[in-house]
Amino acid sequence: MVEPTLLPLDSQLCFSIYSTAIAINRAYKPMLDALGVTYTQYLVLSALWEHDGMTISAISERLWLEPSTITPAVKRLEAAGFLTRQRNKTDERLVQVFLTDKGNQLHAQTGCLTDTLLRRSGFSVEDMVKLNDTVQKLRSGMHHASSAG
Repeated sequence: MVEPTLLPLDSQLCFSIYSTAIAINRAYKPMLDALGVTYTQYLVLSALWEHDGMTISAISERLWLEPSTITPAVKRLEAAGFLTRQRNKTDERLVQVFLTDKGNQLHAQTGCLTDTLLRRSGFSVEDMVKLNDTVQKLRSGMHHASSAG
């Protein structure tokens, strides 16, 4: 029997990406706390800042999360006054999510997140853009491979 080669954690890309995501979330947490939102709620708001009026399922697809993760976040954001939910007038099975004025105004306050990420990473804007492009290509490849079966 051949013994498997031990690959140290720091040599495993999945661990590097996972631990980096945790580090970014830790950096963001105090700023998000000050804004009154969690990271998942921030992602929901970001999706709506891109395209207001999305359905829960469209937000789920955009964020690569399950609707069961999105729905509680949307309910808490609605309770906090950042958004509203409305049944679609032509198809009542669909629930659309719309930003309120308060939700739109929060967008201007989130620039500190990107600034903090750049400052703490030591990356230039160009380096960060290149890294993001590379990670997105990896994500797309992994998604394509998993959906191909």
